[in-house]
Amino acid sequence: MSQVQNCIVNEDEGGMRLDRWFKDHYPGLSFGQLQKLARTGQVRVNGGRIKLSSRLETGQSVRVPPMATDDQSSNAPRRATPRLNEDDATFLRSIILHEDKHLFVFNKPAGLAVQGGSGIARHVDGMLDSLIDKKGQKPRLVHRLDRDTSGVLVVAKTRKSAMLLAESFRLRETKKIYWAVVRGVPRMRQGRISNYLMKYQSPEGDKMRVVKKGGSDTQHALSYYSVIERMATKLCWISLRPITGRTHQLRIHSQFMGHPIIGDPKYFDVQNWELPGGIQNKLHLHARQISIPHPAGGKLNITAPMPTHMQQTFNLLGFSLDSYDPDIHEFEG
Repeated sequence: MSQVQNCIVNEDEGGMRLDRWFKDHYPGLSFGQLQKLARTGQVRVNGGRIKLSSRLETGQSVRVPPMATDDQSSNAPRRATPRLNEDDATFLRSIILHEDKHLFVFNKPAGLAVQGGSGIARHVDGMLDSLIDKKGQKPRLVHRLDRDTSGVLVVAKTRKSAMLLAESFRLRETKKIYWAVVRGVPRMRQGRISNYLMKYQSPEGDKMRVVKKGGSDTQHALSYYSVIERMATKLCWISLRPITGRTHQLRIHSQFMGHPIIGDPKYFDVQNWELPGGIQNKLHLHARQISIPHPAGGKLNITAPMPTHMQQTFNLLGFSLDSYDPDIHEFEG
């Protein structure tokens, strides 16, 4: 047992639920024990009783009573011990596009998974353990990219930043532009794709398919596209802006148009079609730009250089980056 402590809620903890605050600071304290402490008035905020579901404000004082937990005999807040892997840290720092005290923006390579799964041993989420800070905070993912998609990936450094960034994605305040090379050329130079998607199991793993509006297992998906350059009628470079953020959305929307993305192992369904010589059979989809509200205010606009295989394709087809680099607000409306 130790003495009563009064802990001040820091800036990053503002908006956190009281029960979550205790879980972060005292992981050995069971929820049942915490409920008893709150029910008997031993846990207080600014001297008053408060529900465990209440959200804290920066600068408030949390009364922490003497207590014994399953794996911890004192009231000293316990932080995670950093799991340092210098190789992971060096790699992640080599792909940073932007860093400040609130977030990282990485240029994720094609082929690197963002999260773990069946048969995936190496992924960004696991590698983020190498960037745990001195306070024990691990950077947090706030959105995802497919394993074979390259480009802009935003990662929050703190819990509060993660909450604000995730909210901006949820409210669709974030604007994203992707580049792709597709088979054929859409009839309309610009267009809108709106339909419903449903996930299903296939021999290639999880896939999405277009369905009619229906049950709870369907999701509405909306994307805009614009043709930038073309190579006769065989291939073209398009810019895509997803409004919603569904699994494989741009890949299946491209297929739905009749112009699947080159190198897509799941959705390229054109029979007896061969890649032009010199083009690698890899997914040609790149998260090129993002404009996102910054947790500290204002907008953060980031552009990611293209992966080597797409740059090689552009060179072979004579597509010039100098001739076109879309503004982040191009697809308003």
